[in-house]
Amino acid sequence: MTVFGDMWAYLTEASNWTGGDGIAALLGQQLLLTVTALLMAMAVGLPVALWLGHLGRGGFLAINISNVGRAIPTFALLALLVVAPWPGTDELGPYGRAGLATLIALTLFALPPIITNSYVAMREVAPEVREAARGMGMTGVQQFWRVELPLGLPLVVSGLRLALVQVWATATIAALVAGPGLGQIITDGFFRSNYGKGIAGALVVAAVALVLELFAAMVQRAVDTTRRGTPAGGHTDALSVSGATVEPPAESLG
Repeated sequence: MTVFGDMWAYLTEASNWTGGDGIAALLGQQLLLTVTALLMAMAVGLPVALWLGHLGRGGFLAINISNVGRAIPTFALLALLVVAPWPGTDELGPYGRAGLATLIALTLFALPPIITNSYVAMREVAPEVREAARGMGMTGVQQFWRVELPLGLPLVVSGLRLALVQVWATATIAALVAGPGLGQIITDGFFRSNYGKGIAGALVVAAVALVLELFAAMVQRAVDTTRRGTPAGGHTDALSVSGATVEPPAESLG
């Protein structure tokens, strides 16, 4: 049989999809690892980058942190983390140490696009929009939540989209340090000269990456207010600037 014939045979064999080391289980492990790393990176990177962008300060720091993060090879960082002492990780199962090391490495890997895009998203809000918001009496916090963030959200989501796909693809290297995920199929296949199995694992990784990319693109399109026409609710007394709708803050009575 050809290599691609072996690949097809591996993918169509039901037993290869079941069990603790089957495709379905390993896919679930890698997906959980990817989502967790992305959420951790969002929790760390989004608040800092968005607020620095709102203030218009710290741009040099934010961009340079991102550049340093891009310069560090993920596998080198993973190798250093997996040999570091992690007390209590042996009780987490066979993937305890490797899984934790991979999670940290992937979280750091996801930070650069999130930080860069989130900071730039805030800074690219048109000055006239900020002036209009201030002219309506909005505070800095109101301006951030009601004007800057809605306008910058598509670019923020673009950074999350990039991070999601990159982290998913990079998570396969966890297998090189005995970690979880679909990388086990790829490395085991090529190590045993079972190239059909290795290519099958790579094909599954690529297919899921395309699905994640499509999902993220749909989310990005959904949050892009500049693609919409009349705002929800049909407000006509709001100030519309550059595709966004800025509503005056509610006045207190009495």
